[in-house]
Amino acid sequence: MSAIEVLAPGLLTTVQDLGREGFGPMGVSASGAADAIALRLGNRLVGNPERAAGLEMTLLGGTFLLPEGGVIALTGSDFGATLDDNPVELFASIEVRAGQKLRLGPTKSGARCYLCVQGGIAVKSFLGSASTHLLSGLGGFEGRALRRGDVLNVGGEERSFRKRVVAADTLQRLSPGKVLRVTAGIQADWFPDSSQQLFYSSVCRVREDSNRMGLRMEGASLKRSPVPARVTGEMVTEGISLGAVQVPESGQPIISFVEQQTTGGYPVIANVISADFSSIGQLRPRDEVRFERVGMDEARALLSEQERLLASEGLIQE
Repeated sequence: MSAIEVLAPGLLTTVQDLGREGFGPMGVSASGAADAIALRLGNRLVGNPERAAGLEMTLLGGTFLLPEGGVIALTGSDFGATLDDNPVELFASIEVRAGQKLRLGPTKSGARCYLCVQGGIAVKSFLGSASTHLLSGLGGFEGRALRRGDVLNVGGEERSFRKRVVAADTLQRLSPGKVLRVTAGIQADWFPDSSQQLFYSSVCRVREDSNRMGLRMEGASLKRSPVPARVTGEMVTEGISLGAVQVPESGQPIISFVEQQTTGGYPVIANVISADFSSIGQLRPRDEVRFERVGMDEARALLSEQERLLASEGLIQE
């Protein structure tokens, strides 16, 4: 079995797949890749199932050695990757010779870059997933971010290389953006028209204390209307969905994300649509975003179109 040796881990590098769905009632959030589209594309490029585990790097990439070589793909944001000091093409399959070093630096675009290797990262499954859940220390490689000296096994016995790239026009249509489309939240009527207009017209900035659990935003403060049913200053705790935009007493929104708490006690003014989850995953500290309201029918249509593009015959070109 081939392997990947971690010579330098980068800022935050973890093993991630598409997450563990269905365990919210037990208090376990899905985790998984913050930019699932990037991981799915990377796996397609190296001939893996879309759910295969890869490495997610955040803001600053690592340095890796493949002692026996392999077939890899880098997707997501541009981290200025080199293979033995030669630039590595993004969104393309690359053949790595035995002993070559892959180096990634600081991001030049979004927040996260993904390293997929043919055969997938082989770690013990937890609740049906290889994803690392950092807050609980479960899944992935010993439930933590990678460290210097870690050795990750790679699945599969045979290696075959076929040059593949993602079609440029389709890739452009799948690229993350800085406008997050949302549907109305379940407590949207807790906020007066003035606050809702402010929410949809103003720009929010991602705070530096954001993480995989949630993105804290800063901008104009959103005021709530008095709610007679409330006995205290906060609502009764309820289930929270991925992408929920909660508004605490400070008036500064928080977007729940892949390692979210499964319940919450803040009103939800909006919910980011599924088609824009990967856009959330590529937001960096100090990035500015705005919210755009869409209806449920449009949200479903946008997700269907995204899945159609991902399933299209011309997506991966050889």
